[in-house]
Amino acid sequence: MDETNVLGAPPEPLEGEELAVSITADDLEKSLTWYRDVLGFRVTQRYEREGRPVAASLAAGSVRVLLGQDDGAKGWDRVKGQGCSLQITTKQDIGALARRVTEAGGVLETPVTDTPWGVKIFRVRDPNGFLFTISSPRPGA
Repeated sequence: MDETNVLGAPPEPLEGEELAVSITADDLEKSLTWYRDVLGFRVTQRYEREGRPVAASLAAGSVRVLLGQDDGAKGWDRVKGQGCSLQITTKQDIGALARRVTEAGGVLETPVTDTPWGVKIFRVRDPNGFLFTISSPRPGA
């Protein structure tokens, strides 16, 4: 495979600083409650249009989520979050976090598991169908 760009120079690799995600919610207020109470995100900003809530910015450490109210333009019955897992790495105790999630009403898609590559994970799905994988850092990271 040719590793040059259209100008014939080697491509400069992307040097990202962080990744944030923007996802849609069927019911913004219900989703905000879930993200706050189940996962522990903070609501950092709310956005309104003509007096109606349309989105909110959420934060958990350096992880950022923009949660927008779905307008139904693509159909209310469409499946969201398939083929995608949003990963959050934390130095916190994975077992304690998983207990917090279940005690707050969340349902684990995958229980706390030790992976072959040396990290612990669990998975939880938000009310809109988006899957989150919460994991410990890789050894030596």
